[in-house]
Amino acid sequence: MSEAPSVPATAEELRAAILERYDGLAKRLQQIARYVLDEPNELALETLAVIAERSGVQPSAIVRFAKSFGFDGASQMQRLFRDGLLSGHAALGYSERVRSFTRAVDRNAAAGGAELLAEFVEGNTMALQNLPQTVSDADLKAAVRMIEAAEVVYVAGFRRAFPISSYLAYSLQQAGKRIMFVDGVGGLTRRQVQSVTPKDLLIAVSYHPYAEETVQAVEAAVACGAPVLSISDSLVSPIAKPATVTLQVRESEIRAFRSLSASMCLAQALVIGFAFESSRKEDARARRRKG
Repeated sequence: MSEAPSVPATAEELRAAILERYDGLAKRLQQIARYVLDEPNELALETLAVIAERSGVQPSAIVRFAKSFGFDGASQMQRLFRDGLLSGHAALGYSERVRSFTRAVDRNAAAGGAELLAEFVEGNTMALQNLPQTVSDADLKAAVRMIEAAEVVYVAGFRRAFPISSYLAYSLQQAGKRIMFVDGVGGLTRRQVQSVTPKDLLIAVSYHPYAEETVQAVEAAVACGAPVLSISDSLVSPIAKPATVTLQVRESEIRAFRSLSASMCLAQALVIGFAFESSRKEDARARRRKG
């Protein structure tokens, strides 16, 4: 007889359990798992009916999901996330603010000029303000350490993610890091990544729908034993699941156009963080030589 699953005691324990078991979940339960990971504040504050509507499943499926992780029901699972919101008030209204903003944009279909610009500024501002809620201090520091420790940093990102990957490749190289920019020209993505070693690092950037070239690059790096730093929109995306560290970014979407402002801000923070750390260590080495 199989043992009953141990009940997670914190939201972080539940997230870890979901990530560990995600691939083995039924498709409908994977849909709920992604919602739980991507919208924890909504899960904490909304009713079961609202959560079911927004995640595209029946309420009974959410109850079944909660019980599969050892909870008596959905409300016990929700309580974990509700308890964790006491110190996170800045993020409480993010999803609702986005929905209100989207409704306002939809009502103003004929916007143009400065009015249209204001819409994009507001949408991107909300995404930027939410970025510290999805990228933890520990993960950001771990990402900088990975960049610093790597002999060569491979950078891959295609389609919508290409501006972020190209910026990272250019800026890290300017900061003194050895870079291999995986551009996939001629369909050579796998060949460009095949020289990666466990001493190197792959930075992979992709958002839904995920670029197959980036997924291939991650698979090749993992097969070679190289660590992977993922920048993606979900912790269970195909480039996030195999990654050593994932930095999650929720971009704005205005009039069906998805932004890259938060991703570019994160990329800048990574580059400057690496540059500061490299400078600090170089100063320390210089002091030791003088001493």
